[in-house]
Amino acid sequence: MNKKIYLLTIVAFVVGTVELIIGGILDLVAADLQVSVGRAGLLISLFSIVFAVASPILLTVTANMERKKLMIVTLFIFFLGNLIAFWSPNYTILMLSRIVTAASGSLLVVLAITIASSISEPAYRGRAIGTIFMGISGSLVLGVPIGLTIGNAFGWRAPFLLISVLTLLSMVAVAVSLGTIAPKPIISLKDQIRTLKDNKIWTAQFTSFLFLSGHLTLYAYLTPFLKSELGMNGTWVSIVYFVFGVAAVLGGGVGGYLSDKFGPEKSIIGIIALFAVALFVVPHVTFSLPLFLIVLVIWSALSWAVTPAQQNYLVSTAPETSDIQQSLNNSALHFGIAFGSSVGSVVIEQTSVIYNASVGGVFVLIALGTAIFSITRVKPAKRKQLLRSS
Repeated sequence: MNKKIYLLTIVAFVVGTVELIIGGILDLVAADLQVSVGRAGLLISLFSIVFAVASPILLTVTANMERKKLMIVTLFIFFLGNLIAFWSPNYTILMLSRIVTAASGSLLVVLAITIASSISEPAYRGRAIGTIFMGISGSLVLGVPIGLTIGNAFGWRAPFLLISVLTLLSMVAVAVSLGTIAPKPIISLKDQIRTLKDNKIWTAQFTSFLFLSGHLTLYAYLTPFLKSELGMNGTWVSIVYFVFGVAAVLGGGVGGYLSDKFGPEKSIIGIIALFAVALFVVPHVTFSLPLFLIVLVIWSALSWAVTPAQQNYLVSTAPETSDIQQSLNNSALHFGIAFGSSVGSVVIEQTSVIYNASVGGVFVLIALGTAIFSITRVKPAKRKQLLRSS
């Protein structure tokens, strides 16, 4: 696999850290800027919404730019956004900085994925995309804990300064290591929207949305689940999250390997089916910690394994609009995160956290149905050929 993929993985790691770090230091931010913790929590919600919406728009606006240059410019904007966060005198400026970093970060993730797929041989494309997502999941294991440690030791602004430095280093590395990468032909907004009218494509995107919705229905409330169903204290909860994060990192790589080995279609079906089983099993193994941890590792690994297979599937299904499809998939994932978290909240308030896994499992089963529907449709390009021949 092309060694430059690992450079792009570092970029993804930095972006993933920025997206997640604020959740661990909300109390510090709220106290310093004299706002409620609930209002500080909007810094997370707004980031996710902007992240989901921005990449398709920015990808269209920057369609003419050479990809290496675009990545360097976007990294610089990302750098400025983090500096603004570091210097924020009040809540409003910090919120503006989150908008800047969310928008630029969303474009950076899509660029990392598309560049990785373009510079990789087709036989290694799945692994290349999986490696990028290992960078994002890696921020769960390393970036966020490091940021939390620095934030608690030196104040909530310090992690943003560290990220600014890492961003500058990434800019230099990209400038030195990557060659010129030409943009793909411009696709009109009308044609972009038209791609989602194709049953094969929109159901693939909907699959990602449903899959993440099911995952977050439980994962967003894993802490209360662990405390209420397994009686864990804070130390054990931290250990479980660490195990979950390590399994997620490995899962991204495994998903890429499976996609290359067996093809994205078979991988997607197998991963989603096993993931549904894992979710339904979770609440029934809480009587045994070792058994629960085994199921947790499977659940975590599969939660990230599906993404490289799904991205690879979109690239092979619609290669002429692969940049757009990967960007839209990135949006679908984040909308799924927001929706699943909301559903999980309703389940807890109306019933009990023990039911979150089962409700999430239902969403995943529906995702399995939409995935099968998508995979059994004829590819858009092949359909055009069939229509012409007829």
